[in-house]
Amino acid sequence: MQLEPGIIDFETAEFENRLLKAQAAMRTAKIDALFFTSEAEMRYFTGFRTLFWQSPTRPWYLIIPLNGKPIAVIPEIGAALMQNTWVEDIRTWSSPHAQDDGLSLICDGLKSFGTIGMLMGRESALRMPINDFGMLKNMLPHSEFVDATPLVQKLRMVKSTAEIELIQQICGIASSSFENAATLFHIGMPLEDVFRAFKIDLLRNGADDVPYLVGGAGTGGYADVISPPSQAPLKEGDILMLDTGATLKGYFCDFDRNYAFGHASDTAKHAYEILISATRAAFDAARPGLRCSDLYQIIKNTIQQESNDVGRFGHGLGMQLTEAPSLIHFDDTLLAENMVITLEPSMSVGEGRIMVHEENILIQDGPPRYLSRPAPECLPIISG
Repeated sequence: MQLEPGIIDFETAEFENRLLKAQAAMRTAKIDALFFTSEAEMRYFTGFRTLFWQSPTRPWYLIIPLNGKPIAVIPEIGAALMQNTWVEDIRTWSSPHAQDDGLSLICDGLKSFGTIGMLMGRESALRMPINDFGMLKNMLPHSEFVDATPLVQKLRMVKSTAEIELIQQICGIASSSFENAATLFHIGMPLEDVFRAFKIDLLRNGADDVPYLVGGAGTGGYADVISPPSQAPLKEGDILMLDTGATLKGYFCDFDRNYAFGHASDTAKHAYEILISATRAAFDAARPGLRCSDLYQIIKNTIQQESNDVGRFGHGLGMQLTEAPSLIHFDDTLLAENMVITLEPSMSVGEGRIMVHEENILIQDGPPRYLSRPAPECLPIISG
């Protein structure tokens, strides 16, 4: 199929390879079909990318059979875009519907399968009405729904060459904007304007969108890293942290940078150096076969603080801002070649303040590779 330029992000061979790998894993797991209701999996297997998922009004369904190509069961409003993908079996209905919002179509698509895999585990959500899912199970009394989360996450954790290239591009764009900090930010600038200026710069540098931008600022550190920006102006001695999840063709970067304004306390400088050291220690150790829990412990040992209120020190990255695996003590996932992960140490700097640092890296056969351009070894100070 000739795909329309600018709508589908990869060649058909990319999706064919994803399908073949999924079906091989399904045979091993004795799963007859995968049933998806979520945006990331729909896009991963079909190339169907749209912001229309922001509306919760309509459900969207995808079936991956053990043999053959994907089956899309979607509202009619998405038919034209789906027809530009490599999917041929597209079943639609007029949605929203008062009585049958696609339920009979999805039942018809699944009725011949005995064991149906779904995402049921950590980091998954059912994006269809719970009442409809209950009715669907009653309509398919001879089918068994099983958890396919480990199977799907294992597939998506290892990235293709095309995926890695997109992530590297958006990491490069964000790195350039972070390097413009001295020209973008200044003492007295309200935090709201800091966020706005940084978003504009990301877009000017080539990002498609900036769906995620968080951060904080405060004397010697910041209280949290997820609050919306306030109108409070940057002051002498403040530490500013910005953490961006900008996107390119639906793929994310996710890393942050810290800046001091006017001057920095010795405590802040020292904390920054520890965070850089912890990141470097994790980077130097990151090899295929190492467990995520081991990488977590390496960071924890470098920071040498008992408590970790953030919970983890990094995660997977790709089509979603955060993906499996997690760098945390209970995640024993083995690192594998072509995984893209974040390294994200954090630490307390006293009086309810924290500092966080983050880089994006690619696991390779041998030493890993930075996808984000590494931060300076010493805390940057913006004088103006």
